Amino acid sequence: MQAFESLTELPRQLRHPGVRDLAWVLLSPPLLSQPPWRQRHPLSASGWARQPERLADWLHRLDQHPEPLDQWLAQASNRRLGLYYERLWQFALGQAPDVELLAANLPIRIAGQTLGELDLLLRDAEGVHHLELAIKLYLGPRHGDGGKSSEWIGPGSHDRLDRKLEHLSLHQLPLSSSPESRQALAQLDAQPASAELWLGGYLFYPWPGNCTAPLGANPAHLRGRWLRHNELEDFLGQTRDGSWQPLPRQSWLAPAACEPNDLWTEESFRQWRQQLQPDSPARLLVRLAPDADGRWREAERAFVVSDRWPLQPLDS
Repeated sequence: MQAFESLTELPRQLRHPGVRDLAWVLLSPPLLSQPPWRQRHPLSASGWARQPERLADWLHRLDQHPEPLDQWLAQASNRRLGLYYERLWQFALGQAPDVELLAANLPIRIAGQTLGELDLLLRDAEGVHHLELAIKLYLGPRHGDGGKSSEWIGPGSHDRLDRKLEHLSLHQLPLSSSPESRQALAQLDAQPASAELWLGGYLFYPWPGNCTAPLGANPAHLRGRWLRHNELEDFLGQTRDGSWQPLPRQSWLAPAACEPNDLWTEESFRQWRQQLQPDSPARLLVRLAPDADGRWREAERAFVVSDRWPLQPLDS
């Protein structure tokens, strides 16, 4: 990821939402610096990694003429965040210099039964790679010790960091080296394949208070805050200048940005808050602040969760 450090602010410079998300996917830091399996940036052996300015030029051109990306995204009817994240990677890898995308979502079957899928199979100067991708948002514990990955829970209460890492390490990543994968990989001339992961996303820390990061977290990971519904009034009262509004799920990736005319009014936000119930599903809020060019850009983000969150106990 070192090669792209000069481009970290690029997503904020782009105007087209899909291109901004694409730039964020390619350039945002991973959640962990010490994962339980080898982590590798999918573009680490590409021409873009050697010359980051070529990637910046490509993204700026795409921002001016986003039709190819729009058409690619329109081919997928399912807009789940994880699938959207994968599809953005597929688009970029299909055009990245010195990278050959061999397969995406490659099913591995035995006797007609699907055992799983390989997210990405690609070839570059360093060999053939089976890459598992994940985009995750986890909320840390109320108390100060967040070192255990089991303490980091998804906003919907259905996911946990330790479970995701275990599933990656025990099921998804070893799949490409299983006997059942040999035929599928041989047909693509993709043996042997090195299995690696790339885990992006955000970690959200409790408000009020704070907690430590999970063990192995990337010091540069992206972050936000989380609070319960009954704390929202106090939270909004202590925050700095700017304008708060909810962020739709399909816009949870790149830092939010909008034109002045698209900014929510105080009345719109007040009405939205009145409709929010104590047991409503988690909602992601974003505080927007004016920039020098007249646009409003994300300054911070925060999840508002149920007063009873997590909504169900997660077994150990």
